[in-house]
Amino acid sequence: MIRIRPYKATDADTILSWCQDEKAFYRWTAGILGDYPITQKEFSFVESLFPFTAFDETGIIGFFTLRNPNKSPDELRFGFVIIDSDKRGKGYGKEMLRLGLKFVFEIYGAARASLGVFENNLPAYYCYKAVGFEDVILDTAETYCVLGEEWKCKELVLYNI
Repeated sequence: MIRIRPYKATDADTILSWCQDEKAFYRWTAGILGDYPITQKEFSFVESLFPFTAFDETGIIGFFTLRNPNKSPDELRFGFVIIDSDKRGKGYGKEMLRLGLKFVFEIYGAARASLGVFENNLPAYYCYKAVGFEDVILDTAETYCVLGEEWKCKELVLYNI
């Protein structure tokens, strides 16, 4: 059974160990946390958000943050969503997101949850879609220059019904 709890600084080493290569790191962070590889000190930036750690009986299995993108109580935005590389593709990400959504809608009381995902991160995109997130059609996609390439970001949203 997966549960979530507030992030602790002692979780950082485990979470940071899941990004073994530069491309995976930038898919996860978009470079917002710094350059690959980042330090625990750089990662401590997440403490300024609403950071959560997912765990089960084997230990830490996932991590995500929430934040108010426009200081509006109506929306919380997921960020830095990651699952232990050994647990990916087994439903842990979907379950962790569902628990995060319970927090967003039932505890915090937001009307919608949002997130961004790079077009080249199809496993994450399909995970978000499976949980119920829908594509937002924008006139122009947010684009990042990563490792000499242009990466487009898809915007997704889920409304509380």
